[in-house]
Amino acid sequence: MTTCLELRKGEDMEHFRDSGRNAPVAGRRVFHIVLSGPPRPGLAAKIQAWWGGWPWGQLALLAVFAALGTLFIGNVLENMARIGILPGFAFLSSSANFEIGESPIAFRAGDTYLRALVAGLLNTLKVSLLGCLLATILGVAVGVAGLSRNLLLSRLVRWFIEITRNTPLLLQLFFWMALAKAFPAPRQASGVFDAVFLTNRGVYIPSLYFVGGPFGIVAALGIAAIATLVLIVLLRATGRLTRRSGMVATGLAVAAPFAFLLLVGARPAAELPALSGFNIRGGLNLSPEFAALLTGLVVKFAALIAEIVRAGIQSVGKGQWEAARALGLHDGHIIRLVVMPQALRVITPLTTSSYLDLTKDSSLAVAIGFPDLVSIVNTTANTTGQSMEALIILIGAFLTINLALSALMNIYNNRVALKGSRR
Repeated sequence: MTTCLELRKGEDMEHFRDSGRNAPVAGRRVFHIVLSGPPRPGLAAKIQAWWGGWPWGQLALLAVFAALGTLFIGNVLENMARIGILPGFAFLSSSANFEIGESPIAFRAGDTYLRALVAGLLNTLKVSLLGCLLATILGVAVGVAGLSRNLLLSRLVRWFIEITRNTPLLLQLFFWMALAKAFPAPRQASGVFDAVFLTNRGVYIPSLYFVGGPFGIVAALGIAAIATLVLIVLLRATGRLTRRSGMVATGLAVAAPFAFLLLVGARPAAELPALSGFNIRGGLNLSPEFAALLTGLVVKFAALIAEIVRAGIQSVGKGQWEAARALGLHDGHIIRLVVMPQALRVITPLTTSSYLDLTKDSSLAVAIGFPDLVSIVNTTANTTGQSMEALIILIGAFLTINLALSALMNIYNNRVALKGSRR
């Protein structure tokens, strides 16, 4: 860009004009004055800007942390060498001489430690995903009920939320575990509609499965979840991700594995639990530990999500409600079509934090005897002596789960935020 000083004939004025052309103008003199821009920062200036203020103090702090880390690692290696333990993860291929009471995959004493850790990880994922889903459903229902004009209902909801939020989760888990053990024996248990039995040996519910298929319902749901994630990422990368395309992709991803099962000759079937002898046979058995853990997590975080939902709904202006009522919509349609789409901008970030807390708090399962990842890692560390490696595995697993969950929720939050900004 060239800055020009123009002197016109017959005028006593001077002014500056930005021009990129050098063509002469008749009747006036044009003086071109080239002004240089600010100098570009050199490498030293860039490094100083990156370090910020007090660079030597930061270097000294990093050196102190590095020295402490080196001292700590050296001390750990020295202690391991003294008791004859070799550092590393070679122990994962060794035989684990313990049993796991409840495992989503086949496991018996003598299998590898790696398989034991995978079983614990699957237990953690199972209770975390189910907890997030059920806590969301219950929390939304309780949060909406708390805004009811029915005084009795709103007061009951308020008491439920306050009691649940202000008592420790560990105490609640002990309560649910004691309640699960207080149920009658299977022979004396009475069924709910002859389909659900609450006993001291667990909760028995109807089960759904496919007969003659290469995989079951759980594997089909896992394939559907992975396919949905892949399709959403592809649509987002190509710029074609909309509400309609996302719903269509999700529907196709969910329908594809079940359609495949039907095409290969598998047929769906249901099995109801029934009393047989001194025990209940058939159906799906939820162990007392799993039922207590899942119930405690769902109830605790449903109360937190209910408060988030209440705050999100109340953040929408009253004018929105009045305008919707003026159009003839009743309260159910107003909440679903007008209020909730706007309240999601407030609800989603806080709900993401609740999901992360629920996943981390599932580690309290070790207190009531459920074999989650923390329990298996503790047993592994005690039997092998590889405490440092076991902690690294535990930290890496929870970090991966939470970062993946946070990334998925951030994608959804960005969609909600964009919709809100376009309005």
